[in-house]
Amino acid sequence: MFVILWEFEVKPDCKERFETVYSPEGNWAVFFRRDPEYRGTRLLRDTAAERSYVTLDFWSSREAYEAFRRRHRAEYEALDAECALLTTAETRLGMFESAVQLH
Repeated sequence: MFVILWEFEVKPDCKERFETVYSPEGNWAVFFRRDPEYRGTRLLRDTAAERSYVTLDFWSSREAYEAFRRRHRAEYEALDAECALLTTAETRLGMFESAVQLH
């Protein structure tokens, strides 16, 4: 399992739209679902800072994620530019792999 963790600071008047776009059924998830190696997205809101969110994008492997990014580079960049209008900050916190295999 491979997970990309992103943190966002959302503009005050864009929270509802942001939640729609970044939800497990939102624009990003629909885009990622073109690839059978995509495993899902989780959207979490900080309980102490209402404009702070994190997303976790799950893929079968780093290689699958990177191959998807290469194949769909132009579309990825266009969607990213559109979504940047909803936030004041976006930070990739890390790219994580399973430390142990579950049986």
